[in-house]
Amino acid sequence: MKITIIAIGKLKEQYLKDAIAEYSKRLQKFATLEIIEVPDEKTDINASKADVEKAKDKEGAKMLSYIKDDAYVFALEIKGKIFSSEELSEQIGKRMLEGNSHLVFLIGGSLGLSSKVLARADLKISFSNMTFPHMLMRVILLEQVYRSYKILNNEPYHK
Repeated sequence: MKITIIAIGKLKEQYLKDAIAEYSKRLQKFATLEIIEVPDEKTDINASKADVEKAKDKEGAKMLSYIKDDAYVFALEIKGKIFSSEELSEQIGKRMLEGNSHLVFLIGGSLGLSSKVLARADLKISFSNMTFPHMLMRVILLEQVYRSYKILNNEPYHK
């Protein structure tokens, strides 16, 4: 199984890099992991709605360029479906049973994801009704994917 995380923005904080490295190492037992950082489009704090959409479209086009046609795509979207850890594990397990060998997770930047990116997603998921920093979501996502594999393999970790 290959897992790709495509995220807007370059991670700068060392503590987040350390956490990502730890979960990446743990995931090696279950899947090949690739993390792709897409540069964010700079927008003025007072940018018009049209300028924001234009920036999201540029970011989205870059994200979409990394997605292969046969990949199953999860978009992290605040309006997406909320899953428990067990339910996310079931979703990943279901994709494996269906023969999907490449799962892609998309994390937008501070502007969110473009409509074209959301249209490409096979499943839109939300981790909460709360808003989290998009850089922190990488760690949260990796931990939950790792937890999913532990659940699927009936291994201790999930409590």
